[in-house]
Amino acid sequence: MATGVPTIDSQVHAYERDRPERPWQGTLAGPAEVTGDDMVAAMDAVGVDGALLVSPYAMYRFDAGYAVEVHRKHPHRFGLIRPFDPESEAIDEQMAEWTATPGVVGARVMLSYGSYEADHPGVNRILAAGGRAGVPVNVMCSGQLALFRELARRNPDTQLVVDHLGLAQPFEPPAPPDPFADLGVVLSLAELDNVAIKISGACTLSHRPFPYPDIWEPLGTIFEAFGFDRCMWGTDWTRAANLLTYEQGVEAFRVTDQLSDSERARLMGGTLAKIYHWRPGTAE
Repeated sequence: MATGVPTIDSQVHAYERDRPERPWQGTLAGPAEVTGDDMVAAMDAVGVDGALLVSPYAMYRFDAGYAVEVHRKHPHRFGLIRPFDPESEAIDEQMAEWTATPGVVGARVMLSYGSYEADHPGVNRILAAGGRAGVPVNVMCSGQLALFRELARRNPDTQLVVDHLGLAQPFEPPAPPDPFADLGVVLSLAELDNVAIKISGACTLSHRPFPYPDIWEPLGTIFEAFGFDRCMWGTDWTRAANLLTYEQGVEAFRVTDQLSDSERARLMGGTLAKIYHWRPGTAE
């Protein structure tokens, strides 16, 4: 059913092959290369209008140069997000420069890849700077949910977004034996008004083949706790590439009978457009 609401993926990645001009700092599970053109082609094939293009920390760390290049080529299809270094001495200046960059819609903090406390000055400086700039700060916080909760309390004026359901997700099959073990803690985050959540990569937590029927009961509890005005669907492409196709990650949310048309419209684009103040077709 047509709704007039764009379909927007809350998290995708694009990257070039490892090369001296732009060397990888690590590895990311998935194809050897998924360029911006490749990502647009995948979206076009299944009717995804736009996506949040997150510069991949695993490969490029805090350098978002390639993501910016992709946006220059496809300015109407992507909103940009990059991770920030909590150990940097120039966070405020970097945030100001980043948020002045065309296409930027948010920032990111990788709590799952460091050892931080709730009073860490750099982490709090990133969150505060994002709040002042008026952009959501996306937080990779699987395994660090208690820390995330305290940071959200300390930064009530910043819109925070939990990446990937707040749950550890696999890079290779199979899914963990109890992929929703931390669900209770995730649900408790809904008490914080400044917290939204990406329903990204959810299909990779299924023990069943497409259309992944076993994810809907736990997802339903998240929808109930947060409400659809704080939940945003996404594929986490390309991290999910070894577990399912891009089409499957999209279509699982279209074919399910667990969502009404209005709920699906909000989950798959409407809520994201409101939280990030961005929708496909806008180049800035």
